[in-house]
Amino acid sequence: MDISPAAQNTVPPPELTGTGKAKRTTRPGDRIFLGLSRGSGITLLVIMAAIAVFLTYRAAIAISKDEGNFFTTFEWSANTDPPVFGIAVLAFGTVVSSIIAMVIAVPIAVGIALFISHYAPRKLATPIAYLIDLLAAVPSIVYGLWGALFLVPHLTGLYQWLDQFFGWTKIFAYNDGAARSLFTVSILLAIMILPIVTSVSREVFLQAPKMHEEAALALGATRWEVIRISVLPFGRSGVISASMLGLGRALGETMAVATVLSPSFLINASLLDPGGGTFAQNIASGFKEASDVGVGRDALIASGLVLFVITLLVNGAARLIIARRKEYSGANA
Repeated sequence: MDISPAAQNTVPPPELTGTGKAKRTTRPGDRIFLGLSRGSGITLLVIMAAIAVFLTYRAAIAISKDEGNFFTTFEWSANTDPPVFGIAVLAFGTVVSSIIAMVIAVPIAVGIALFISHYAPRKLATPIAYLIDLLAAVPSIVYGLWGALFLVPHLTGLYQWLDQFFGWTKIFAYNDGAARSLFTVSILLAIMILPIVTSVSREVFLQAPKMHEEAALALGATRWEVIRISVLPFGRSGVISASMLGLGRALGETMAVATVLSPSFLINASLLDPGGGTFAQNIASGFKEASDVGVGRDALIASGLVLFVITLLVNGAARLIIARRKEYSGANA
């Protein structure tokens, strides 16, 4: 039988055993990295579980002593005897202000990200991107002071315009007074989450396959058609993730909301009326005065548990949306 030189020089790899299976060799660095990675993941789960157990335990103590209904009561008197408190107003204010902030911020953020990544020349895109990233580093209290001293006095004209054209809906009815309402909080939150959504969306759009864009241009597509056909479908999951990051900050924002909002435990029909409250704002405002002897702090912790659950549900919903739209995520591009 004629054996070629190439076949004669072929040597079986040393890691093959007598059974024909490759013997896996693991280097020390791989074992160390695997251990660190696994340990980091387990540590994160342990921390989350510890937070959940702590919040649940303290919340159970407070709810068991609550004389009202924790989910429907429009009052917060946790330091009285008997204590009466509920999260109806806080849940309404948190959810409504965050949703309005997302409605305002996400379209603007996506537009800015597309302008930086596909329209603006590099000499202009670079400083704009730098300024957007810089906005994300501004502390919350600075936004709060700016909102209280500048934004609130200058929103009267907008409130009057909304009342003139949309006051018939009762949602935008304005009865004069300072603009310390949930709508002002929503605008401030939209400004705060704008750099987060913009930065993440911009990086996702920059990763869009250039071959897809060039192919669309070669077929005669306009620049907007290229973005609509190639860029937006690729970056859809990234925009959703960026929006969830922004929503997470909006839900948990504390000092800026506490500085701007005029809190009250009433749900107003109009978003322009002063009053309302959020979970984070109520905790920040009432924790110092809350008694550690009674259920005052436990009641605040119970409201924090609700915010914790809402955040988990929002992030879980975002993951489900992304998982169902993997065909648009660009992972297979």
